[in-house]
Amino acid sequence: MRATTDADVRRVFDRIADRYDDQMRIWERRLFPGSREWAVGQARGHTVEIAVGTGLNLPLYGPDVTVVGIELSERMLELARRRVARTGLGERVELRQGDVQHLELPDAGADTVLSTFTMCTIPDPAAAAREAYRVLKPGGRFVLAEHGPSSNPIIRAAMRLAEPAFVRFEADYLTRDPRPYLEQAGFQIESVARTTRGISFRVLAVRP
Repeated sequence: MRATTDADVRRVFDRIADRYDDQMRIWERRLFPGSREWAVGQARGHTVEIAVGTGLNLPLYGPDVTVVGIELSERMLELARRRVARTGLGERVELRQGDVQHLELPDAGADTVLSTFTMCTIPDPAAAAREAYRVLKPGGRFVLAEHGPSSNPIIRAAMRLAEPAFVRFEADYLTRDPRPYLEQAGFQIESVARTTRGISFRVLAVRP
């Protein structure tokens, strides 16, 4: 299975951007109900959202949260900008085109880094985790809602069989477990909840 590159990810998400919201709503309703709302509900203060996509999370943030959203795909970012304009969130949200593996943000400036269903598509998730650690203040939290390898061996085997096609056409690694990348970056994992036969991950990690 060939590893993805930034160019692969950009091409995939530019291509699927216009149907992304509908596609995600179907998957989330079936496999990850409430995960997005849970993740955004953990955000506090100045928040960096990595791979903000079309901005599905943005209307869910509380009024005390300010957001910098980073997105690689210009087409996805265009749709996120439209969402911000439509919902009147411009004063609290800044959107930037960029690479979450190399964030153009200062050290220790964020209270929260948030990722929803994005670590599965980043070519180098270890680099993204290190960047999240760098931009967080000590005591800041990395909040993830993600999918990963099922705790059911039959389902996990099926995911592995399907994974090459998902990587090729959706840049999506079905069985990537996000936890080792966080631990290797220096995070302390506070809590992990797994549902839907272990496919759904909700992870809170803190920068000591």
